Amino acid sequence: MTAASTLPDKPTLRAAALARRAGLEPHMRAEASARAAAHALSWLGDVKGEVVALFAPIGTEIDTGPLASGLRAAGARLALPVVVDMKAPLLFRLWSAGEPLVEVAGPGRLSIPVPPESAPLVIPDVLVVPLAAFDPGGHRLGYGGGYYDRTLAALRRAKRVEALGYAFAVQELPCLPAEPHDERLDAVVTDAGIITVTAED
Repeated sequence: MTAASTLPDKPTLRAAALARRAGLEPHMRAEASARAAAHALSWLGDVKGEVVALFAPIGTEIDTGPLASGLRAAGARLALPVVVDMKAPLLFRLWSAGEPLVEVAGPGRLSIPVPPESAPLVIPDVLVVPLAAFDPGGHRLGYGGGYYDRTLAALRRAKRVEALGYAFAVQELPCLPAEPHDERLDAVVTDAGIITVTAED
């Protein structure tokens, strides 16, 4: 019996990590988001002119606002994901400074704020990835839709793209089950620091 086969199932692991995240007090969440942004900016280095795709946080997700501000100040071009089909990779629209976001409701779209349809489509150089849980090996557990696995697979076939998991440290679990379609992260940034992922043999 392998170690992976002894793990709880994905819904159980997801629920445990999300409960930890939900347990953070608002002031702790704000402070942790600011620390994580500083770590991410340090890891990313010179991003001038690069397209960095963030995510608009929903619920108790880590606040990407401090990171967005730092990236803009460093000269990055920001984008946000858009769901076009429940079985397709995400698309990314440019998010200009000061541009109001719109909420798009519908199947698979989760009423997540997105740039307007007039915003240009772009291909990210860096993808900042939301998650429910992660482990030190760069495996992530999302919310069950598979959007980021499909998206990363498609992007990596076309170009080199850095995938940066972004979450609170309390969302780390010792080990997550990995399936063939799961796309590993290049690094994970939390309020506690940076986990750089090494390639698997």
